[in-house]
Amino acid sequence: MTTVIQTKNVSKRYKAVAAVDELSVEFEQHRIHGLLGRNGAGKTTLMQLLTGQLFATGGQISVFGEEPVENADVLRRVCFIQEGQVYPDGFTPEHVLTVARGIHSGWDEETARHLVDVFELPTDRKIKKLSRGQLSAIGIIVGIASRAELTFFDEPYLGLDAVARKNFYDELLRDFSEHPRTIVISSHHIDEIAPLLETVTVIDNGKLLMRHEVEELADAASSFSGTRTAIDEFAEYVEVLERTDVGGLSTIVVRGQVPRPLLERASELKLERQPASLQDLFVALTESARQERRARQNA
Repeated sequence: MTTVIQTKNVSKRYKAVAAVDELSVEFEQHRIHGLLGRNGAGKTTLMQLLTGQLFATGGQISVFGEEPVENADVLRRVCFIQEGQVYPDGFTPEHVLTVARGIHSGWDEETARHLVDVFELPTDRKIKKLSRGQLSAIGIIVGIASRAELTFFDEPYLGLDAVARKNFYDELLRDFSEHPRTIVISSHHIDEIAPLLETVTVIDNGKLLMRHEVEELADAASSFSGTRTAIDEFAEYVEVLERTDVGGLSTIVVRGQVPRPLLERASELKLERQPASLQDLFVALTESARQERRARQNA
């Protein structure tokens, strides 16, 4: 499978702060990738590095086999829809669509107009008078209708209600199935976007925590629930990412595939086992990483 994006030990530092810290990731062609992380994890900085908006402090970046900074041949193949996009004073959504039409060679006008109707976007209203959700709809329309070979959506749904978010997911999947390209989405609505994704990359504090094929996630983590006493015993033999105690009952999220003998012991202890959701795994991984950092700082 062709690799569209590759970074090797890439870093971006602001004085003493490492927004991205020796990060090595890959994203393959014609797939929808999830880029997940808590606020401040480095997702937006990474996307800005990949789209040539920032210079890396160290490491290597390759997009379509080339360095993206000041590279017109690379950037003309890319569409970056970022959170809080700022538009010129006096612009309307129609002005934005006109500019996007001129920038993106794969632009599909029929798709753009269809999406305008789906999101009920008033194209002749001044942008400064639009709601947060309507501003997000502009980015979604441009991102999908651009049909760019590589499209980044950075928290694209802010201000959209549940129905509008579902419309975004449905329209993105429909257009992707008809016109495959490489799409990277960052999002806080993790379980909502999970059905869209083929791979999941989780970063925290600028570092890589996990990269999995979605179909592998069933083996990436499991949750076990039962009495606190039973969980206490079982937890001694597994890697616990997160634990919740309520009264005499406990639930743990366990990393990795659990060996058959331990599964048999879990059954003997009357523990209930379920695959951890992507949301559960994300929360457990990032919280575990933060606890480890605090422990190192306090040591």
